[in-house]
Amino acid sequence: MTETRSTGSSPAAYRDADAPTGWVGWILFAGMMLILVGTFQFIAGLVALFNDDYYLVTSSKLVVHMDYTAWGWVHLGLGVLSMAAGYGVMAGKSWARVYAIAFAFVAAVANLAFLSAYPVWGVILITLDVLVIWALTVHGKEVRHYD
Repeated sequence: MTETRSTGSSPAAYRDADAPTGWVGWILFAGMMLILVGTFQFIAGLVALFNDDYYLVTSSKLVVHMDYTAWGWVHLGLGVLSMAAGYGVMAGKSWARVYAIAFAFVAAVANLAFLSAYPVWGVILITLDVLVIWALTVHGKEVRHYD
């Protein structure tokens, strides 16, 4: 009789197709980065609310002309939403990956609009958002069996 199962000696022949691979670490990285970025956003929001003089330019020289109090509330909201996305991603929820990708895109655009106020901080946050988007789009399927 013919055997239908692979009898190769390589470890890949015995691996379950739905088992997570080593790339799951990138998803955990993305979740932690979302929580970290959320914390940074929250701190930026608090600074914008309580200390307008901290930033390099007046609010009239921002890409989007809003006062720093309004920007503070935007950053506080982005921070809380980012932390929620990070928790969902680390829990392995498919909806959280989609939400986190969309959120990271919106947060990167918001930080681009806020870039002239504090350039180094903005570039760091945009870079972290891009890394999150990359990790979730390229390796997001790795945690699908946890749903």
